[in-house]
Amino acid sequence: MNWLGPEEWQAVMLSLKVAFWATFLSLPLGVFVAYALARWTFYGRQLLNVLVHLPLVMPPVVTGYLLLILFGSQGPLGGALEAIGLPLAFRWTGAVLAAAIMAFPLMVRAIRLSIEAVDPRFEEAASTLGASRLWVFATITLPLAVPGILAGSVLGFAKAMGEFGATITFVSNIPGETQTLPSAVYGFLQVPGGESSAVKLVVIAIIIAVGALLASEYLAQRVARRVSGK
Repeated sequence: MNWLGPEEWQAVMLSLKVAFWATFLSLPLGVFVAYALARWTFYGRQLLNVLVHLPLVMPPVVTGYLLLILFGSQGPLGGALEAIGLPLAFRWTGAVLAAAIMAFPLMVRAIRLSIEAVDPRFEEAASTLGASRLWVFATITLPLAVPGILAGSVLGFAKAMGEFGATITFVSNIPGETQTLPSAVYGFLQVPGGESSAVKLVVIAIIIAVGALLASEYLAQRVARRVSGK
């Protein structure tokens, strides 16, 4: 990667860092919400479904502005977090939050579809044998839903890598701190002679996206074969 300059390389590494933490931290909640939507009947279920998918239909800039209001240094949540040493606005940690929120709907949808594809009779059979709901989930539902969890994780990672609107609104475009790969491409396109750097980053983005999708498909197929016993 010698053909990448220091600023370009920094943007790539920061994007990978942000995407990894956004995916890693949101995955447990994503599995829980997907399971709740797929298996539970409760008051407010449709409202939860709407809230989960809201970032998909709202303009990303609106999402970023709402994050700035809530998690900015003067916001109700941001002030409290800063008091305990966890500032988010205009920090890479804020980029993680923005990326996680924008990626969450895709992650939940893929995992939910996978859980809904699990035959409920398997879970019912385990329950009749005395297994608790948590044990049924851990030993029946979760293993059978692993391909969907992998697909959701990769979709979330890819979305987090490409997130731009909410991120630049919430944490700006600070080189070395919040300048992710999409922000760097945008920044290079705003200055004369920056097209070559932008093209390099576009190539890197395509390579990472294609590699992630191929890896996800390979892992999902292997897990599916193992679960089915083939």
